[in-house]
Amino acid sequence: MAQPWQMIDRVKTADGVLELRKRGERDFLILINNRVLMNSSANRSEIVLGERACRKVATRHRPRVLIGGLGMGLTLKAALDSLPSTAQVVVSELNPEVVTWCRGPLAELTKRAVDDPRVTVVIDDVTAVIARAAHGGALFDAILLDLYEGPGASINSLHDPFYGSQALKTTAAALSSGGIFAVWGENSDASFEKRLAAAGFIVHRERPGRGGLRHVVYVAQKPASRDRQPSQ
Repeated sequence: MAQPWQMIDRVKTADGVLELRKRGERDFLILINNRVLMNSSANRSEIVLGERACRKVATRHRPRVLIGGLGMGLTLKAALDSLPSTAQVVVSELNPEVVTWCRGPLAELTKRAVDDPRVTVVIDDVTAVIARAAHGGALFDAILLDLYEGPGASINSLHDPFYGSQALKTTAAALSSGGIFAVWGENSDASFEKRLAAAGFIVHRERPGRGGLRHVVYVAQKPASRDRQPSQ
């Protein structure tokens, strides 16, 4: 007989009620308004997101990576495992409670990845972090978006802050030459792929795993050019 889920923590956010639940020793859920956002037992796409993006920039000198959304820290752990000791990883997370969870009940899932010396966590909207880089700040070699709302048909194709055409142009400007923009999504979205291409990205789409529900990972590359390089 399956064990019942136990609520570990519950907090009100601008998007609704965010909860952390646990069953057994290593089975966790993060929910918002009773909708499951993340499951510690179904994490293949999050791991692939971190691996695919960061392996492409791992040979650079001091690669600089931005991850939007901490979640359970699984994408962060996969990114760190794919990067050298000289890397710099910025994690942008809106909810400080999520950071507390990753340093507390969720810590052993990722061997305390959030406390890795390469990692800096900022409590900020990732769009603001990207905009600062695009408008004169230090560029990133890779930007990963691991948000609970991925690209889809219902978003505003022009003005969506993450996946709209204007946002994609800003993201391209925040990346170094040949930089990587990787995005997690629930399903494939052809219009998003077209917007990525229009913003100048070379687009690759992958659906990790076999059978059942398979989420989508987009790995898009900015063409090599003589744009600004990331600050060292």
